[in-house]
Amino acid sequence: MAFDPSTLCFDDRGLMPAIAQEEGTGLVLMMAWMNAEAVARTLETGRVTYWSRSRQAFWVKGETSGHVQTLVDLRVDCDRDCLLLIVRQEGPACHTNRQSCFYTAVRDGSEVELMRPVA
Repeated sequence: MAFDPSTLCFDDRGLMPAIAQEEGTGLVLMMAWMNAEAVARTLETGRVTYWSRSRQAFWVKGETSGHVQTLVDLRVDCDRDCLLLIVRQEGPACHTNRQSCFYTAVRDGSEVELMRPVA
């Protein structure tokens, strides 16, 4: 069956969450937003493209940092309102220079830093 992007369920701003997961390790790298055009650009180029809510513009992951995400697989959840992007990540995914944006855990009521920035 051919993929029909019009069946995706975007919110009232035309956006949906997209979770990037590292190929091979399964590590959850980050969450960002995509609109229909970002999905189309990602599928067309193989370079993951997100929508920046703060800048109101597209951003290709790694365009300025060099920490590129190459799409391996795009998965749609059962409600068609969230995407899982399996990616090949070059360098750290987080703007804090960590491998993942999810580097803080809450344990016994305290925040614990799980990973340090990449040197």
